[in-house]
Amino acid sequence: MRARILAFATTLVLAALGAAVPVASAAAPAIPGPTCTDKQGTVEYDSSTGQWTCKGGEHDGELITES
Repeated sequence: MRARILAFATTLVLAALGAAVPVASAAAPAIPGPTCTDKQGTVEYDSSTGQWTCKGGEHDGELITES
């Protein structure tokens, strides 16, 4: 009985975490690469996050959606 409750609770927690990940990534502002460079920024790869970001300019720190 306890094993079933633990398994059910674990399933609920994993389902909640799986649903939260796309929401968190969608909340971050993102721009296309040309928009970054047009506003005096540079597109750089951040190896610690595995994502491309805009450095400097008007969109400093924003994620890049496409090149």
